[in-house]
Amino acid sequence: MTGQVELTGPFPFRDWPVRQVPPVAAGVYAIWDDDRLIYVGMSGRGRSREELADAEGSGRRVGLWTRLNSHASGRRSGDQFCVYVADRLVLGSLAPSEIGLIAAGDLRLDDLIRARVRDHMSFSFAITADGQSATQLEQELRRGALGSPPLLNPA
Repeated sequence: MTGQVELTGPFPFRDWPVRQVPPVAAGVYAIWDDDRLIYVGMSGRGRSREELADAEGSGRRVGLWTRLNSHASGRRSGDQFCVYVADRLVLGSLAPSEIGLIAAGDLRLDDLIRARVRDHMSFSFAITADGQSATQLEQELRRGALGSPPLLNPA
């Protein structure tokens, strides 16, 4: 489908929100942890061109912006990317004392995820016409169209 994938970015998550991400758009994104591709995602699943056009004048954010905002927050609830970051990148780096602080409620795992995302990760994105196009492009990127499959969610 793509031949050559053109992504806008990269943008460090420490600079979130990034004005280049439109408030309404379907599309795909790639996330790097330092220089390693770790995740590819999409937003706008099931959205038609017409639905996206209708959302443009609504004043609300739809699609890529909301998905990347969720990732930047570090909150695991409802965000598979943040769950993967916790499981694969943060938990293994914790000292036993930190695990004890989390268990006691004195340290929040979500805060550690947010710090990892903000301190080490960047993203690039591409806007697509609709959710179907985004889904197709996401699958290509997860299969390695960017040079390798992502660490956390290969196809």
